[in-house]
Amino acid sequence: MREPTGIGVHTLELVERLARAGEFEIVGLAHREPRAAERLRAAGVRIEWQPAPLGVVWQQTRLPRRLAEGDLDLLWSPLLTLPRRLPVPGVVTIHDLAALLWPETLPLKVRWSLLPFLGSTVESARRIVAVSAATARDLVAAFPAAAGKVEVIWNGVGEGWTPAGAAAVAATRARLGAPRGYFLYAGTLEPRKNLELLLDGWERLRRDAPDALLPLFVAGPDGWKQHGLAARLAALAPAGVRRLGRLPLAELREVVQAATAFVYPSLYEGFGLPVAEAMACGVPVVIAAASSLPEVAGDAGLAVHPDDHEELAAALQRLATEPRLAAELGRRGVERARLFSWDEAATRLAGVFRAALAPEAPAR
Repeated sequence: MREPTGIGVHTLELVERLARAGEFEIVGLAHREPRAAERLRAAGVRIEWQPAPLGVVWQQTRLPRRLAEGDLDLLWSPLLTLPRRLPVPGVVTIHDLAALLWPETLPLKVRWSLLPFLGSTVESARRIVAVSAATARDLVAAFPAAAGKVEVIWNGVGEGWTPAGAAAVAATRARLGAPRGYFLYAGTLEPRKNLELLLDGWERLRRDAPDALLPLFVAGPDGWKQHGLAARLAALAPAGVRRLGRLPLAELREVVQAATAFVYPSLYEGFGLPVAEAMACGVPVVIAAASSLPEVAGDAGLAVHPDDHEELAAALQRLATEPRLAAELGRRGVERARLFSWDEAATRLAGVFRAALAPEAPAR
């Protein structure tokens, strides 16, 4: 069974902490048994699931009937939308508005499951959680009714994302055949991640500053509309670009810890958890100056324009040839990553639940 990523990590980390805190009795409702069901049950979560062909169909039809049975007081949806018929107070977490702002970068199925329900979700939600200030701004700009309901709660960095010792770094680099180090991207291969820019920048560095060139490793699963990218990655393999595929979590952490620089040039992110995890490992990051990424990286990374491959090449060259800069950015990254705590996020989410459960003031 695959390990959770993205929203799955967010949900699992928070639900476990909320359940173990004991303030709320938590029931997990879904249209199929969650992959992490046993882990959730071990934390004290009761799991219920009703088979349905699509999650959105279950959410809009069967879930309201279950909520109307009267034994549940609040619904929290960590998946961006709420049922249109909502018999109990609702809280929703908005991770991003890619379906609205960058629809061309998402499959039709994803857009179909989100776009018809965002407006009604904002209207009906008692409280809304945004995972970054950038996402909160996007939300209020698109849906003014969200103003006054939104609270920003950053994601956290999980256990194990820490700097590795010199010997461990050397061992990982040797295992990967890159003793001098490497540049790393980790994430899904899909248009929104802007990997074409990364390849353009790497090729520019290869042409103009070969002494600064390091191998480029690409970790992560195939995504939507990635066939052209996959072909380009394969064509560049003899020059030093290597696909690592989806890695087990422990191996992925080792690969991140040993990177010379972590590169994440995404066009749009609601938060950018891989950037925070790389910073926690003391690895300098290069990000696109777009959406939430500068908010997450702060002064711990080099930000480049998401359309400028020459600027990206220059950032890679600096991190490969200026060890003092790389070390300083790594140190800042470790410090900044301490701001991203799942314990803090769970504590604040519990406060949002309490606010949502409080009686609403009567309309004037």
